[in-house]
Amino acid sequence: MLDTFQPLVDAVHGVALDDPQAACAELTRRLDPAGPAGLALADALKALLEEGKICDRGEAPVRYSRAAKASLETSQLSVDTVLMCGPGPRHRHPTGEASFAIAIDGEPLFDGQAPGWVVLPPDSVHTPTVEGGTMLIVYLLPDGKMEFL
Repeated sequence: MLDTFQPLVDAVHGVALDDPQAACAELTRRLDPAGPAGLALADALKALLEEGKICDRGEAPVRYSRAAKASLETSQLSVDTVLMCGPGPRHRHPTGEASFAIAIDGEPLFDGQAPGWVVLPPDSVHTPTVEGGTMLIVYLLPDGKMEFL
């Protein structure tokens, strides 16, 4: 299953997350969510969701799962998935977060942002929220660092 997530790991590897706008531009250049590779990846992730292989813990508005811990194989990024249709738990990103957000139904926004890449810089704090529908989000954390508040 990790092979499915490899394009995301490859895209995020080496991208500085301290400037979210620049990071999103670089991530989109590396893996455009609206391009053929991005759309194929979204379809593969939706298939994993439908098969019950990801987001198999918790309950609405937040179902989640861990695909991989941070390791050499994942370029020291943890890979997690979440299916959201509301708010999640407030937390801090000591090293930042890069998320690949896919619309599942409606016209969802993740923290006010449309589907695609969403970047939060190091030391950012938020209560992740999806409004207007449901999103499948794959989030990659440098060194797997996240602190729930």
